[in-house]
Amino acid sequence: MLARTHSAAVVGIEAIPVEIEADLAPGLPGMVVVGLPDAAVKESRDRVKAALVNAGYSFPNRRITVNLAPADLRKEGPVYDLAIALAILAASGQIEARAGEAWCVLGELALDGRVRPVRGALPSALAALADGRTHLVVPAENAGEAAVVEGLEVHGAGSLAEAVGLVTGGLTPEPAHADLDALFSARAEIEIDLADVHGQAAAKRALEVAAAGGHNLLMLGPPGSGKSMLAKRVPTILPRLAREEALEVTKVHSVAGLLGHGAPLVVTRPFRSPHHTVSYAGLVGGGAVPVPGEISLAHHGVLFLDELPEFDRKAKESLRQPVEDGEITISRTAGSLTFPARVMLIAAMNPCPCGHLGERGRVCRCTPGQIARYFSQVSGPLMDRIDIQVEVPAVPWRELKEKRPAEPSAEVRARVEAARTRQTARFAGSSAFANAQMSEAQTRAFVKLGEDAERLLRQAVTELGFSARAYSRVLKVSRTIADLDGAEEPSLHHVAEAIQYRTLDRQGRV
Repeated sequence: MLARTHSAAVVGIEAIPVEIEADLAPGLPGMVVVGLPDAAVKESRDRVKAALVNAGYSFPNRRITVNLAPADLRKEGPVYDLAIALAILAASGQIEARAGEAWCVLGELALDGRVRPVRGALPSALAALADGRTHLVVPAENAGEAAVVEGLEVHGAGSLAEAVGLVTGGLTPEPAHADLDALFSARAEIEIDLADVHGQAAAKRALEVAAAGGHNLLMLGPPGSGKSMLAKRVPTILPRLAREEALEVTKVHSVAGLLGHGAPLVVTRPFRSPHHTVSYAGLVGGGAVPVPGEISLAHHGVLFLDELPEFDRKAKESLRQPVEDGEITISRTAGSLTFPARVMLIAAMNPCPCGHLGERGRVCRCTPGQIARYFSQVSGPLMDRIDIQVEVPAVPWRELKEKRPAEPSAEVRARVEAARTRQTARFAGSSAFANAQMSEAQTRAFVKLGEDAERLLRQAVTELGFSARAYSRVLKVSRTIADLDGAEEPSLHHVAEAIQYRTLDRQGRV
């Protein structure tokens, strides 16, 4: 007797439909799983047998062959347990033979028949809908996540018996429902605000410009000057996540198993701040079964690298391609996987190894050689991806005790969103969504400088020794500053401000 059910295999952050066939034949009793299964899938033989018996069903005393198609796609993890169990029940006549064929089924089985949550429920639900499935059974803990997909009837099952009742029609509960409008309208606001930061007017302005144009930014300042505090508040001034962006971010977090209980959709921009001891695989993703790294978990959000020179050089250099392209490809013997990595990179570092170079009231004891070696830990090609470099000095006492409230994040965000709206209209029909993504051709087309601004920039390139890459960065940043002012073209003061954001170039350190 042959029976079929359907499931899905997660590959990267997408999913591919998988058909599960169970065939019962005369012969020596046993169960074999074919279709390129990994160790976790092969072990489903024992989990499924125990779950069936403990849930009150019988395990067929026949030769059982379970095929996972397509056979050339490697199957990983315990997500197929529930679908395999239903296929065996149908093949052995314990439930209707065609029960479950119209359903997509996901879930890991416990030995007592409980259904445990799995990773990747959201991309699997999207794959099921694209494959023409109208019903989906997932573990109860994953129901809210999968219900985000419109057009698919999603049911959560807490046990094997519940799953059987759902696919046979014995149970007809209301499907899980996710109100996207309610999720977005009730999105939790971050409990921090840019107004919490005393002083640092220049750094705050630089953050606003960076957020408005999607520019990467480096903060240079002594310990305790507020670099980390400023970076943590960048998501509060970035534009709110759109629905499409929220789905992309949620897929990444779902595959990584980081969706919290009761949080079916990520509705705020992620902020990731890995420690400088993070490994190469931890930062960009990888492993025997590749999983998203920190740069992908920060997709459509902020990746903050504090103490940038202290990060492993290989890990730092691995950021160059994904920061430029917005995605990271991980190659293994079995194939390659691509994860999204459209991030705003914010980095921070001290002005010298001890951190006190140029700080009033403190003495720097670093030698010129030590300082040079410290800065050499950040390569030119990586610095090439950073548009804005700003100094963050220690905050004077009078500013720490300032009583007047500083400008809140909401007001800054309003200006940033207005600037992004202008850029969206400007780049309509192209892959760029912000000024930082402009190609050289787009930069020539959309950045027209007047005679005074052109003269100032020429002087900066000549006298300050700006490189060609610094010249291009100044043009893009000046375009963003003009957008914040609502100006048609960058003027003299826009270019002058953009030049000020090349701290390390002006100091001759890059």
